Amino acid sequence: MRLKQHIPNAITCCNLISGCFSILFTFSGMPVAASIMIFVAGLFDFFDGFTARLLDAHSPIGGDLDSLSDVVSFGVAPGCIMYRLMCEGMTEPIWPVGNVSLFACFAFLLPVFAAVRLAKFNVDTRQTTSFIGLPTPPMAIFMASLPLAFWQLGLLGRPVLNPYLGLGIVILFSVMMVCNLSFFSFKMKKATWKGNEVRWIFLIIAVVGFAVFRFVALPFILLAYVLMSVLFYR
Repeated sequence: MRLKQHIPNAITCCNLISGCFSILFTFSGMPVAASIMIFVAGLFDFFDGFTARLLDAHSPIGGDLDSLSDVVSFGVAPGCIMYRLMCEGMTEPIWPVGNVSLFACFAFLLPVFAAVRLAKFNVDTRQTTSFIGLPTPPMAIFMASLPLAFWQLGLLGRPVLNPYLGLGIVILFSVMMVCNLSFFSFKMKKATWKGNEVRWIFLIIAVVGFAVFRFVALPFILLAYVLMSVLFYR
């Protein structure tokens, strides 16, 4: 194997390491840092594919390594963040076993369904210009955006997220990852308005929303992505 074929895989490993740091920061009481590491993992996830195409360095191991890394960074890491948020939302532990709330462990449905989503993606040849089922990075970014929004509002560490609402969010995003709904990607053959209206409108909403409301806008931007895909994208 030539040296250039190792470059995308090295970037993929940086994605995996970022996910590991996110988990570490979550359970070290650093939720903002944990959320930022998921965004960092997303950047590495973008650039490994970009680099592979640029260098024409595709390899069978690269696809498998990418999926394994994504399970950690966009499955386990956001599951840990949601677990912590659900625990913080309880006035007293629900279904406690020692220091663990079994109810909050429903958050780990996220990595389970993320793994199923990635496994389906690897054997589905239809997902070239769009996705069938919600991709794992948007799900992870939504979960990571919650601590950042709470931090901006000065609510981080308080019982803000009702645990039952948290369970609803987990179930909703878990189902969306494995459903047969179409979600648009940003792979455009031409960067023209015609044929890419939904993509450009979403990008405008995202840029303006973040510029005005900063981190508070992030969860709503991700919800806009879901709604625009379901309602307007075919």
